[in-house]
Amino acid sequence: MLSLKTSEGFEHYGQYFLGNERDGAEVLFDSLSGDKNIAEASLLHIDLMETVAELPLKIKTISCNLDELARNIKLITREIFRQKNLRVYQE
Repeated sequence: MLSLKTSEGFEHYGQYFLGNERDGAEVLFDSLSGDKNIAEASLLHIDLMETVAELPLKIKTISCNLDELARNIKLITREIFRQKNLRVYQE
C-alpha cells in the first residue's frame, strides 16, 4: 500500500496486489529502497499488507523519498509483470 503524509495524517493513494505468496512478497518488499526507521518527517510510506479474515493487517513499513519511491514502483511493476507472464507460459 502506498501512502503520503497530508495535513490530516497519512492517506492511502495506491496499492499493488503481489499475489498470495507471502514469502515472495516479503522478499520483494525487503529489496525495496527506503528506511525501516520511520521518522516523524517521513512523507511517503510503503506498507506490506496481508489480508487476514478479510481484514487488512500491516506487516512491514518503509519510508522513502520520491526517487526511492520511483525505483520501488519500477521493481514492483517488473515483478508483477514477470509473475503474470510466467503464469501464462505455465498454463
